[in-house]
Amino acid sequence: MKINHQATPGGLKRALDRFLDVSGRKILALNRAWDPSQGSPVFTRQGKYTARGWTEWTQGFQFGCQLLQFDATGDPAFFTMGRDNTVKFMARHVSHIGVHDHGFNNLSTYGNLRRLAREGRTSETADALLFYEMALKASGAVQAARWTAIHDGTGFIHSFNGPHSLFSDTLRSVRSLMLAHTLGHSLMGENDARISLLQRGIEHAANTARYNVYYGEGRDAYDVRGRVVHESIFNTTDGRYRCPSTQQGYSPFTTWTRGLAWVLLGCAEELEFLDTLDDSELDALGGRGAIRALMLKAATATADFYIENTPADGVPYWDTGAPGLAKMPRHLQHASKPDNPYEPVDSSAAAIAAQGLLRLGRVLGAETAGREYYQAGLTVAKTLFAPPYLSENPKHQGLILHSVYHRPNGWDYVPRGKKVPFGESSMWGDYHAMELAVYLQRESQGGPYLTFFA
Repeated sequence: MKINHQATPGGLKRALDRFLDVSGRKILALNRAWDPSQGSPVFTRQGKYTARGWTEWTQGFQFGCQLLQFDATGDPAFFTMGRDNTVKFMARHVSHIGVHDHGFNNLSTYGNLRRLAREGRTSETADALLFYEMALKASGAVQAARWTAIHDGTGFIHSFNGPHSLFSDTLRSVRSLMLAHTLGHSLMGENDARISLLQRGIEHAANTARYNVYYGEGRDAYDVRGRVVHESIFNTTDGRYRCPSTQQGYSPFTTWTRGLAWVLLGCAEELEFLDTLDDSELDALGGRGAIRALMLKAATATADFYIENTPADGVPYWDTGAPGLAKMPRHLQHASKPDNPYEPVDSSAAAIAAQGLLRLGRVLGAETAGREYYQAGLTVAKTLFAPPYLSENPKHQGLILHSVYHRPNGWDYVPRGKKVPFGESSMWGDYHAMELAVYLQRESQGGPYLTFFA
């Protein structure tokens, strides 16, 4: 990346205003056009959102975009839309025992509704706030019940692949446990055993940092600092780690950039969350110093890898080891090229990573590394909020272009005459771009700092 050291949140005002104008019109159009009986909108094909029956992990992003549009503009129509859709459609996601995505679906909806009410942005009743909090408590407990114990007495929240599978994605989704804990909730097990959601959340985050992130310490022949594996496989009989794997990356020994982005943002948010806890809550879990050190080690390693392995403008290709990149000499020295014949970029990875870089920079403060990460986040944002990534065509339902869903499975639309996916959007990419816009708007206007635990 070529980091723009002169960029400021205030300097992005015109781009943010344009982005929010475009997003408002597209959110309204999608809400009118989408039939929820089709399932959740996942990604676009020829500019139209389509469903994909793998898991229903994106519906909360659709309604979350509506709430974030209200957050950014104050237009009450978007609040009513997001709240009504949440109440009508999201209950099944609260009790969904088959996925690891609770922090995506439910914090994007019930979590945003709660936060807006607590900030005084909405005139919700006390009962409405209790309703949102009950949904968030239940969601955190259901997520925590997807537990695999490993050999050292800790464990992790397993993915929908089964109890052997630790996904990198879940490091951001684990915030559902953290928020439920702050609301005073716990998971009740056999014989009325009270299971700490904080403990499970921290153990999951720690094991993701230990097993899914590499640190250049000689773990295997491909141990490069900051490299991230999408999935770690465990033997569920003895609880021991077996090998790296991937579902959406090119190989177990390359870095799927969206997986790295999930880890970067998840670690940065957990570092912010740790600062809200008393030492007494963390002492029995290894202590603040050890927990913070591991999260900071993973966050800085992944941030550095992202910066070193992403094109000059801050938008990465979908996997840093994708074979077609060998046919693109010096591809990191130039701006990303969505329209190329070899490998697709993934703007959704950029939208996620940008917020992670900004938050990590803030955690580190005025230190040199902190400034560098923060400016890197602004560099990515400046690219995303303008063409060719901002989708200004009113006939295209997506907001941020050139996102990729599942390259190995061939699910992404390849336009006629092209060789790789190009020109499409994803629901998670649009949502994280919206969240990034709200984050930066608040930074530039001196508004309340945006967190999931406020």
